[in-house]
Amino acid sequence: MGPIRRLLIGLLVFVLFAIFLVWRIDSPRVERFRAMVIDRVVPSFDWAMAPVTGLVNLMQDFESYQRLAEQNADLRRELQQMKAWREAALQLEQENAKLRDLNQVRLDPQLTWVTGVVLADSGSPFRQSVLLNVGSRDGILDGWPVMDGIGLVGRVSGVGRDTSRVMLLTDTSSRIPVTIQPSGQRALLGGDNTINPPLLFLENDDVVRPGDRVVSSGDGGVFPADILVGQVALGTDRRLRVRLAADYERLEFLRVMRSQPAERITETGALIAPLAPPGVDEPEAGPAPEADAADDLARTEGADG
Repeated sequence: MGPIRRLLIGLLVFVLFAIFLVWRIDSPRVERFRAMVIDRVVPSFDWAMAPVTGLVNLMQDFESYQRLAEQNADLRRELQQMKAWREAALQLEQENAKLRDLNQVRLDPQLTWVTGVVLADSGSPFRQSVLLNVGSRDGILDGWPVMDGIGLVGRVSGVGRDTSRVMLLTDTSSRIPVTIQPSGQRALLGGDNTINPPLLFLENDDVVRPGDRVVSSGDGGVFPADILVGQVALGTDRRLRVRLAADYERLEFLRVMRSQPAERITETGALIAPLAPPGVDEPEAGPAPEADAADDLARTEGADG
């Protein structure tokens, strides 16, 4: 096998060398020969070039898929950014809506308010309160009611120079007098650390229905009357509760009401009698009782004389 292998290798080298020489000879006759060989051999080698062609196509497809994967990753990143911008736009829209509500709410013209931004909440399950960026330098006093753009949130329970603490209606220490409309029932709204605090000390439960409007009553002179608190709802424990109108999940801007205490009347003489209706004549003032007594005494003495 050794001599035959060497013979074949030598023959192969000779053939390759001959092909090299033929391919390098610059002659018209050899050029025609090379063209004839190419025309005969190359088309019949399509089957041999098929794997190479397939491998080239596969590489091109792989590069195309790689570009598609990069584009897909870029689109995913852009989609995440768009979602973030969408959330920011929704928050701005909600903030804008709350600011519009703060500007459009109609209250007693004698009432004024100071708007503050919520800095932090208590973060405790046993205390429901938030911290505002307004304090004594803004004229805030302890006990003033606090609202968001729609309804009552709580009251000021501590005032510093630059900040103030607001105790929410859901706090267990919160008790405010309310009126239920249209029945006019009076009750206390007591916090129990739930989002729907219960109604306490109702006079007559039978005239109160879920969906009734709950407003502040103004009793005790703590809160102004007729501030919206929420609506009556029936809890899972079959107790009457209040679905608060304020959005407790997004307390960002709060309005502290400058609650002016009502004038207290300590003497009945300070009451002002109502004016008579127009068209009704006031009765003429008769003689004083002392004058009537003097006339009777004179007539009696005259009769005795």
